[in-house]
Amino acid sequence: MEVFALVGPLYRRVQRKVEQAEAIEGVSVGVRAVLALLCDHGPMTVPHMGRDQALSRQFVQRMVNEAAARGLVESIPNPAHKRSPLFRLTRAGQAVIDAVTAREYALLRQVSGDLTEADVRACTRVLTRMLALFDDVDVDQAST
Repeated sequence: MEVFALVGPLYRRVQRKVEQAEAIEGVSVGVRAVLALLCDHGPMTVPHMGRDQALSRQFVQRMVNEAAARGLVESIPNPAHKRSPLFRLTRAGQAVIDAVTAREYALLRQVSGDLTEADVRACTRVLTRMLALFDDVDVDQAST
């Protein structure tokens, strides 16, 4: 429970930092997430992006629409599913996510202390296992 108690506030603080920099790159946290997914995984469908990030398809669709309206992503035919197109980064989208991540990495390198690479690997391993525990959560099913 201590990890969850730290991860929530950490996520929200990072999210606010990204939002503060929106004036620099001009992208919201949601659009940034879409761009990062496409950068890391290549072309994806909206449902796949939603599952990957545990976000509703509707939210992801709004972020994809916003990114597409700004010329950061484009749809391409999906040979596996005619009604669910793939989305990929445009050159402009790649440039934006490169700038965003470069700024974020510079900020994260400022984490001080005696953290080692082994510490970071252990943290990543723990968080990955915790995330896997909740893989079956359906974000598109509203609870009543």
